[in-house]
Amino acid sequence: MDFRLAIAQEILKALGETNLTAQEIADMLEVPPDSKLGDYAFPCFKLSKVLRKSPMMIADGLASAVRADFLSRVESVKGYLNFFIDRAIYAEKVLRRAEAEGERYGSDKSGEGKCVVLDYSSINIAKRFHIGHLSTTMIGNSLYKLYKFFGWKAVGVNHLGDWGTQFGKMIAAYKRWGDRETVEKGGVDEMVKLYVRFHKEAEKDPALEDEGRHWFKLIEDGDPEALSIFNWFKEVTLKDAEKTYALLGVTFDSYAGESFYNDKMGPIVDALREKGLLKEDKGAMIVDLEPYGMPPALILRSDGASLYITRDLAAAKYRKDTYNFDKSLYVVAYQQDLHFKQLFKVLELMGYEWAKDCEHVSFGMVSFEGQTLSTREGRVVYLDDLLKTAIEKARAIIDEKSPNLENKDEISRQIGVGAVVFFALYNNRIKDIDFWWDRALNFEGETGPYVMYTHARSCSVLRKAGECAAEPSFEALSDPEAQEVVRLIEQYPLILKSALERSEPSMITRFSADLAQAFNRFYFERRILDDDMGARAARLLLTRICRDVIKSALGLIGLSAPERM
Repeated sequence: MDFRLAIAQEILKALGETNLTAQEIADMLEVPPDSKLGDYAFPCFKLSKVLRKSPMMIADGLASAVRADFLSRVESVKGYLNFFIDRAIYAEKVLRRAEAEGERYGSDKSGEGKCVVLDYSSINIAKRFHIGHLSTTMIGNSLYKLYKFFGWKAVGVNHLGDWGTQFGKMIAAYKRWGDRETVEKGGVDEMVKLYVRFHKEAEKDPALEDEGRHWFKLIEDGDPEALSIFNWFKEVTLKDAEKTYALLGVTFDSYAGESFYNDKMGPIVDALREKGLLKEDKGAMIVDLEPYGMPPALILRSDGASLYITRDLAAAKYRKDTYNFDKSLYVVAYQQDLHFKQLFKVLELMGYEWAKDCEHVSFGMVSFEGQTLSTREGRVVYLDDLLKTAIEKARAIIDEKSPNLENKDEISRQIGVGAVVFFALYNNRIKDIDFWWDRALNFEGETGPYVMYTHARSCSVLRKAGECAAEPSFEALSDPEAQEVVRLIEQYPLILKSALERSEPSMITRFSADLAQAFNRFYFERRILDDDMGARAARLLLTRICRDVIKSALGLIGLSAPERM
């Protein structure tokens, strides 16, 4: 039962003739901040102009006219119409709906037949995967899962940073001082050493810079040796990165990076020229965006070299041609706000109506225990190191609190990685994150381990209960603790829809913490395995649905849900 729609239909009946639809009225309904004020509230201010009455008069009139068997009472308070749903009916309808929909509960399948392309993670070749990549990777991964949950065809793209003169320098360094066996064994760390050595040597011998540029020119021109080494560097980097992605449970459908678009930029530049958008400025080629309140978009440097925006224009066109997306999301830090405003405006000026379907999903910066990160100053936290430490810390806690637990290694991995991801996705994505171990790995409060432990606790209750064949007595769920759990379960579809529309996984993360806290209050205040079998059946059903919703929510933000902890 959709209580919003049912209430809206009752309001519509009481209003008589009106141009409003039941869905429009349902959309106006609010959930009061305190359940003592009702389960739903209708602000009559929105009808005041149409009905030419004061909100109080409208609310008073509707309060005496609206009647339905699922409502225990209706109150008029200061222009609001507050609805109180019969507690037993409320619990029954919500839980039976969730039970019937099973794993699909929360999805309206509104994305069926649609395609979304998500550009996230975008690591750099020949560089280690650091904590700064955590937000883009996990926000993107969560949105990927969320879109799929709603029925969309999702395409995850890891737009690799694999273009630029630094790769010519890498080859020059490798040819001078490297060997294949050492690089294969040392991986990205060995490549970074070669790159650092190149810059130190170039300070003494500036001619090395020319050597680096020469090798990059060979890559651009498709020289077999240069391309072979360049592609091998990519393989070694991705081999290292895959270990981290495997820990995080993150996968991609495409690794087409910047170099992939090398031969696709020419047609974009030609199209800009043909449409009269390309202008020369001090030898460089630009698109003038001053009329739109932005600095010019630099398309080609004076030496003819392409830039990020040139490759991003080619990538956008390729993705539309290849996937025919309905939406294209770029999960990139807020420092690139201007870049994406320019990109989307240029696409629009080129006449691509689908430019409106492109969206920049920005996010804040990451610091570690109060310190901003800086590669130059040596303050770098590598993601694989962070995850390994989290797993070790989780294992130490398990050894102390649950020494007899089976599968300690796997559960330590789930808790450790889950703690890091949950911490990264807990706050609104635009906020900066300051990562602290003691907060992330806490088993109390709004943390990943706490929510995971609640899931394990509900599993334990259900294991202990075994089969209960009695018919549930939903009156047993009329208490405030049970009702709060029911209320949150009912809100789950709305939370997911809002998270999808706002590209905000933190809504799901916070919801999972709220549901876990509500269940634990219910667990401590009410006897689930009651002697009254009807009450027992109802409370076990609530426990089972709560467990399933927590598992679903954790899955959508990229976390596992251990059954034992």
